[in-house]
Amino acid sequence: MASSANVSVALVAGEPSGDLLASRLLPALRSHLPQAHFHGIGGVHMAAEGFVSHWPMERLTVRGLLAVIPRYRDIKGIQNALRDQLLAERPAVFIGADYPGFNLGLELQLKAAGIPTVHYIGPQIWAWRGGRIKKIIKAVSHMLLIFPFEEEIYRQAGVPATYVGHPLAELIPLEPDVAAARRQLGLAEDANVVTIMPGSRMSELKYNVGAFVGAAKLLQNRDQSLRFVAPMAGEKQRQYFLALVQQAGLGDVEIQLTDGQSHTAICAADAVLVASGTASLEVALYKKPMVIAYKMMPAEWQILRHFGYQPWIGLPNILARDMLVPELLQNAASPAHLAEAMWRQLSDAPGRLRLLQRFTDMHQSLLRNSAQESAAAVMQVIAQSTRR
Repeated sequence: MASSANVSVALVAGEPSGDLLASRLLPALRSHLPQAHFHGIGGVHMAAEGFVSHWPMERLTVRGLLAVIPRYRDIKGIQNALRDQLLAERPAVFIGADYPGFNLGLELQLKAAGIPTVHYIGPQIWAWRGGRIKKIIKAVSHMLLIFPFEEEIYRQAGVPATYVGHPLAELIPLEPDVAAARRQLGLAEDANVVTIMPGSRMSELKYNVGAFVGAAKLLQNRDQSLRFVAPMAGEKQRQYFLALVQQAGLGDVEIQLTDGQSHTAICAADAVLVASGTASLEVALYKKPMVIAYKMMPAEWQILRHFGYQPWIGLPNILARDMLVPELLQNAASPAHLAEAMWRQLSDAPGRLRLLQRFTDMHQSLLRNSAQESAAAVMQVIAQSTRR
């Protein structure tokens, strides 16, 4: 491509994780397209990289399967308006940063009109909703993948795909400095530390806090030397967390709350009680024993429990294809069961060593220069499109 002066690249991130993901990709793309116009929908991290967002990303952010229903008309209106804008403009490529419910529908329409589409982070069709692959085949010109086993799945389905590594594997050191993390949090270097992470979403806090803090109380009764740390995603989450603790009659449990600093809190821990999701992978990359748990609205649980394809829900277990760490879901995630599972993690010294090796191997398998490899794949898609 001789010049990028008249090139536009459209991106959409619909929630904070996608915003962070795309913000790391933008500088790598600018190294190839220094004068290109990057625009669409994104958040504060993308804006810091010079990205122009035509709508506030928060208009798209919806938490929970049922919560999307009252927001559907607004979100669909934004999708249609952006589609019309991009069909008129015809960007060199459209990149959907995760958020598949919105982005795949948009990509389907753009690809049909001849605009190449890239989707960054393959939807977890290997975990649930495998029928979505039919839509992906029609919607996506190229898929960027963050787990190595996914590449063969998408290629067998006829979707061009590139494994680019997981960005978290670059951000988290192979050998974390536990002593430094404890100093940062004001914890003694020889303390017995349990970090509890019931989730960052308000809905996650609603259903998980009582069980997680209840487990902490039982553990504290069992071993008075244990210290508990809980990172808070924001002031709203902190206040809700405290209110839920009081409602559950658990105000006497001593928990050190931190403002953000989730990675520091994980690094400082001897073991972590964590809600299922990306946080469980972060814990694995810090090579920590953990118990994965999750509770949700009973109606959602009844729907989702029938969709899973695998015997695991935690990312560390899925990547290992093995039940490396315990998973306790819904009714099984009681304070007593969580406390017992955590106690076994804290007490099993040989098991800790085995986990250290398995998680180190996992970290190395996920380690790539993901932004540069993703940008190279996007440039290849653009080049193929211009040759047609």
